[in-house]
Amino acid sequence: MQMPSNEAVTFNRDCEAVLIPAGDTVEIPVGTQGNITQALGGSFTVYIAGNLIRVAGSDADAIGQPEPEPLTLPEGAGNDDVEALAWEQMRTVYDPEIPINVVDLGLIYRCDFDHSDPSARKVDIDMTLTAPGCGMGDILVDDVRSKIAMIPTIETINIEFVFDPPWNMEMMTDAAKLQVGML
Repeated sequence: MQMPSNEAVTFNRDCEAVLIPAGDTVEIPVGTQGNITQALGGSFTVYIAGNLIRVAGSDADAIGQPEPEPLTLPEGAGNDDVEALAWEQMRTVYDPEIPINVVDLGLIYRCDFDHSDPSARKVDIDMTLTAPGCGMGDILVDDVRSKIAMIPTIETINIEFVFDPPWNMEMMTDAAKLQVGML
C-alpha cells in the first residue's frame, strides 16, 4: 500500500516507534500529530516535529491505518511457490528513508531454502546494509524476518549481516537506479 505524501495523522493511542536513522525505540504519546511521508511494505514513516519515525505495520491502528492481511499459500503450493512468496515478501521491506525495497537495493546477497520438511521449512539469508554503521540495520533485519515468518510452512529463519563484498550503488536493480535518477 502506498499513500500520498504528507497525509496528516494523529496517534489515537501510545505507540512504540523507531527513530530514523538512529534506530532508537521511542514512545509516541496519544494525541501526537504528524505526517506520513512514506507508507510502503506495511510500515509507515511519519514526520513529527522535525524527526522521522517508523511505525510498524502491527501498530498501524495507532495512526488509523489498516494492519497487513495474513498470508496464505494456495492449495498444493510447492517449493517454488514458497520461494517466490519469500522474495515477494522481502520486496515489501523498504529502507525507511528512501522508497526502495531491500531486494532492489541489492542488500540481499543470498537466500537459501531447506525444503526437507515441507511443513517446517528453513531459510538462510545473507544481507548487507548501504552503510555498515546504519542505525536501522537491526530494524531492517527484523522486518525481513517478520515478513518471511508470515509465510505458512516456514519455521526457521537465519539472517546474517555480511559486508563482503561491500555494498555499492551498482548492486541496485535497474528499476531502483531509475527511481533515484541513476539511469
